[in-house]
Amino acid sequence: MTLTEGRGMMAAVIIAATQFAPVAGDIDANVRTIAGLVRAAGAEGARVVVFAELCLSGYEPSLIRDTPTLVLTEDDPRLEPLRDACREVSAAAVVNGPVRTADGRTGVTSLVIGPDGGLLARYDKQHLYGIEEEVFAPGTADGRFALDGVRFATATCYDNRFPELAERAAAEGCAVYLASSVLSADNDSFEAVYPVRARDFGLYVVLGNVLGANEDGIGTGRAGVWGPDGERLADAGTDAPGFVLAEVG
Repeated sequence: MTLTEGRGMMAAVIIAATQFAPVAGDIDANVRTIAGLVRAAGAEGARVVVFAELCLSGYEPSLIRDTPTLVLTEDDPRLEPLRDACREVSAAAVVNGPVRTADGRTGVTSLVIGPDGGLLARYDKQHLYGIEEEVFAPGTADGRFALDGVRFATATCYDNRFPELAERAAAEGCAVYLASSVLSADNDSFEAVYPVRARDFGLYVVLGNVLGANEDGIGTGRAGVWGPDGERLADAGTDAPGFVLAEVG
């Protein structure tokens, strides 16, 4: 199901915020779903498609710890269907998964696959939460990329509790802050974090979230976009997999 809202803004880039229920530990199945969403969103004009935290593997830190084959590399052949989809619709995809770091550890990593299928940027989650600290290595650098003259910042779930990430993004000329997350219905981030980051720093904030059961609980969806005034511009709701679109920049 495709969900579209929030198209009324005059801006430079159409962005899609997605939600779906990843299959725990099945990277191939999740890549197929992600590639399908990229194609569908790209067909409706999206240039950037944003996905949830650990969408490639499912949010399953314990399973990732115990299953080395779930750890990807930046050029992993299992991502080729996604690269093909990006090339076919000339869209970038912000996907997150367990990815090997340069020192051989594992990051909670956003890979930004560009419209040409190449790697535009990599971002490793800086602020780990709970069991993540036992499984993953924290990142040390902010994530940035530019497309169509718009500068984007990347952040991942618990990162968003730290306003300095958004503050730095705004100070460095970013207009859009991409928040790949795993949020359940009782998480206060929908009211106390994402709209506040948008309003305080004049950013568009884009949330990719999950549906379904995972190691953190039950994903509640509500992927979408907040405008620089903190108001919701697009909301995918709580039930259906798909995406919402908004113009940002």
